[in-house]
Formats: sequence, C-alpha cells, structure tokens
Amino acid sequence: MAKKPVLKQYFQRLAEVAASGDAREESFYSSLEALLEQVAEDTGRKQVHVTTLPKKTEAGNPDFRLWNGKDRIVGYIEAKKPTEENLNQVEDSEQLRRYRSTFPNLILTNFLEFRLYRNGERVDSVLAARPLILNRIGATPPVEKPEELWSLIVRFLDFSVPKASTAEELAIELAKRTRFLRDIVTQQLAAEKDSGPAMLTGFYEAFQKFLIGDLTPEDFADIYAQTITYGLFAARTRDGNAFNRRTAFDKIPHTIGILRDLFRFISLGELPTQLEWVVDDIAEVLAIADAPGILDRYYREGKGSDPIVHFYETFLAQYDPEERERRGVYYTPEPVVSYIVRSLQRLLKTEFGRADGLASDGVTLLDPAAGTKTFVARAAQEAVGEFEKKYGSGAREDFIRRHILQNFYALELMMAPYAVGHLKMSFFLEELGHRLCDDERVRFYLTNTLDMEELEESRLPGYSSLADESHLAGEVKKQKPILVILGNPPYSGHSSNRGPWIRSLIEDYKQVDGKPLGEKNPK
Repeated sequence: MAKKPVLKQYFQRLAEVAASGDAREESFYSSLEALLEQVAEDTGRKQVHVTTLPKKTEAGNPDFRLWNGKDRIVGYIEAKKPTEENLNQVEDSEQLRRYRSTFPNLILTNFLEFRLYRNGERVDSVLAARPLILNRIGATPPVEKPEELWSLIVRFLDFSVPKASTAEELAIELAKRTRFLRDIVTQQLAAEKDSGPAMLTGFYEAFQKFLIGDLTPEDFADIYAQTITYGLFAARTRDGNAFNRRTAFDKIPHTIGILRDLFRFISLGELPTQLEWVVDDIAEVLAIADAPGILDRYYREGKGSDPIVHFYETFLAQYDPEERERRGVYYTPEPVVSYIVRSLQRLLKTEFGRADGLASDGVTLLDPAAGTKTFVARAAQEAVGEFEKKYGSGAREDFIRRHILQNFYALELMMAPYAVGHLKMSFFLEELGHRLCDDERVRFYLTNTLDMEELEESRLPGYSSLADESHLAGEVKKQKPILVILGNPPYSGHSSNRGPWIRSLIEDYKQVDGKPLGEKNPK
C-alpha cells in the first residue's frame, strides 16, 4: 500500500471523529493506533503491537506503548488533542520532561504534528497537516509531508533499547526508570485511596502499621520502587534465558515470604497498566544487559568481593544521591569489615575459650541492623575458612547447613537492603559450596529491631508474610541466646526509629535513683 493513501485515510478518520462535536483526546486514539499498525505491517514489522492506555488517569504514563507483545519495548507515544496546537509549551511541561528523561524513544503528537525524541532530545519533527483545517474549518486536512511523516514513524519503530555494558551505564538506565516507577506508585496509592483499597495499599498499610509508623506514601513508593528494581536485577543475574518481569518470580527463594508476595504481585498479578508498563521497561533493560558479566567485571576490576552490594551503592548514587547521604547507604570498606570480624574471631578464642572461634559449636551471632548483610557474610566466610583449615572441606556443606544457617542471624528495617542482602547471601553461600534448597533460608528478617511486639496472623495482602517474619524475628529477640553482636556503629548518633519500647528504655537509662538526670537527689 502506498504511503499517501494510508496517511490520507488516517486524516479522514480524524476529521470524522472531530465532526462528532463531542470528541475528547481519547476519541482520536483508535485512528492513530490503526495508522501505527498499518505502517508496521507495510514495512515488514508485523511483530509490533500497539497498546493504548485503556483509561485516562492522573498516574502519568504515556498514552501508547509499542512492543512485541512479550518482552521487547519499542517506544512510547504521548498524545494531546488536535486542538492543542502549541506543542512547544507541552514539550517544556514537567510531564514531558519526565517522559523524555525516562523513555529513550518517545513521540509527542497532537495527531497532526509529530515530534520524535531520543534519550530526551528532539531528533525529528513533522507538521503533516494543518490544525486550522481540522479544528476550525472542520474539513479533512490534506497530507503535506507524507514522506517525512512515514520516515519518522519508521524511525520510531526501528528503535531498540541500547545494551548497557558497564555498571555505571546500567545504573543510570535503571535509576531513571526507578524514579519514574516511584512517582507512579505514589500516584497509584492516591488513586486507590479514592477508589478503594487494593494490593499496593495493602502493602503500604502493612509496612506503616508494623515497621515504620511515620511512613508516608511517598516514602513507601521510594522503598517499593527500589526493591522492585533491585529484585529484578538480582533475579536477572540468576537467569540465563529470556528474562522478563514474569520470570523473576521463579528466582525468589520460596522461604522469603515478603519478597515472594511482592514479586507474586509484580510478576504474576494483574498490574495496573501504569505500573505494568514501567516495570516491563525496567525488565527489558535488564534482559539485554549482561548483568552477570557486569558483576564479574566489578569483581575483577578490584571493586571488591561483594559486587552485588557495590552495584547497589552505584545504583543508589544515580537514583537519589541525597537519600544515599541521608540514610548513610555507603558500603563499609572491606578492610574495616575484615578487621572487626577477625577481632571477634580472636576474642572468641582467647577470651571466651572457643577454640574454633566463629566456627565453634554453640556460637550464635546477630547483626541487629544488617543493611545488606555485609558483616554476617564476612563472618560466615571466616567461620567456613576456620572449619576447612582444621577439618577439611569434605563436611563443609553440612557445616554451612547446621551452623551458619542455624546460628547466624540478622535483622533489618528497610525493604530494599533486606532484598539485596537476601539475594546477595544466596550467591555468597553458593560460592562457599552450598546452594539453598527450596525449604532453606538464611536467618535474615525484616523487622523493627527496636520493637518487641509481634504481629497477629492475617491473610491480608502484605500482612501475612510480615506476620511470619515478625514471629521468626521475635524468637531471635526474645528467646535465642546470642553470644556475638556485630555490625556498623551508629555514625550519625541519632535515629528516627523511636518506637515506644526503645523510648521507654532510653528514658529509664537517663534516670539515677528514679530521678531524671540533672535533678539533684536529696542528701
């Protein structure tokens, strides 16, 4: 089919819709969708699917997504009604700036003028028909630049997401999409508040009620978005086949209920379209990236023996440097970690009579604010090394199963480092010679360490798995005899984690003979 008749038919359809007199922006969607599908078919790109946002919302996604129907995204289109003749103003809007900074292949159109952006920069534009004729005269506008418009659409259809080959490149691509995901989650929570609670609200309320009392929707969206992105990244490092958000669920250990719940929703659930589009976009960036190779290069380039956590720091530096500073998310230098752990090993032998140090039977260990579990991982490495040195490697796997997995505990309040630590530890144990079975898990729990209350059983979304974690963490807090407590000192000297249990302890600590410090006792 020739180009000009296809385009002429497209503008005729626009004129018919406009003539109805009550057309909204969405009324013109089917005309553009038909044009895109026709161009794709006529140019041998039959694999291209066009998905239109089914309902106009304030959630902030572009109006069209072009993809292969499975896992490869071509690009996005943001449409404005034909009466919006000043696209310069739209181009400079906050909405378009967000889209341009997030999506590397984007079209802005009012159905008559088309502007193509690559990586945020406008690279092509075509005014294919005059708005005056359609909007004011009410006639079908003649096609003025058929070759240029056809070429622009074909150029748009030819795009493929560039492969990130370095950690920094991948971190940049993931960070900008995660920021967009964070905004979408915030807006989706607001929409659920108006229409009735749904899955995201369930997760948010569970976290707010049982973990972080002053958690705002914006803070939750931040935690949630980071966890999704890094969970997808970690899953991708374990998936050598075709990767997408649906395959990620299979890579989450069965025993980590909270992550399973979260990824069951992301991978297998019916996501709101706004969420689905951006999560698919993140998954595609990871699918074409050589994630295992990036981690291997990190290791070989001297970044350290903990490349997953190093990449988390690299990602966070791109995603939100201020949050990285505010939360103190910095990777503890390995010499510092090693010194602390080796000092504990020596003290256990010389001061506590434990001949095998951290490898001794009955030695229990806890990091109460574990972050990404760097200290516990290093302690496990020290214990396994001590065991092998004295008893050989034949029983190493059994030693890991009965000692490391049973006696090394960790607690963490924030979801993103919790996810990173769990997935990092599974890699780490594989390096030591033990692959976690489906019924095994490391003793790393998502909980508020400074809160002794346990959660009641519940079947609500997000609540059930949090309750399970709470009971397991409660056993550690209340019942397990812990010999070794290790971790980072509180560098800031202050904490925003101020639950009633810990506040009451602090107030008691500030008293002498039942009176607050500073009050003189009578003699």
